Amino acid sequence: MSEQNKRVVLDYVDAFNRADLDAVCELFAPDALIHGALGWGGIEAARPVWSDLMRCFQISLEVDAVVAEGDSVAVRYTERGRSVASFRGGPVTGREYEMIAMEWFLVKEGHIKRRWGARDSAAMFRQLGLPFS
Repeated sequence: MSEQNKRVVLDYVDAFNRADLDAVCELFAPDALIHGALGWGGIEAARPVWSDLMRCFQISLEVDAVVAEGDSVAVRYTERGRSVASFRGGPVTGREYEMIAMEWFLVKEGHIKRRWGARDSAAMFRQLGLPFS
């Protein structure tokens, strides 16, 4: 089961890197709960946040490590991106960023039921030359 769950999470990474929002969302169970630096909620709360992040920062996740045991999968990434569109009314700087990010997933029956994300958004915004509020 651990290897199958790891595959679900790696499919999430692949879809995120392709900026395929529909494919990302399809990997989550309808009642999934998503916790992140910009808030928490169901897929309806996460979808617009992910859309903005993909569109504004062209985020790329490089998997540095992945551990799977039972229903749990933990991933450490090097996250990279660039300011290419206005994020929540802020300026476009064209600057790039790089940071470490981590996510923990609970996968059941081939779908992500819970996702917790940890990233240093303040460092990201500092590197991009954007105000952090």
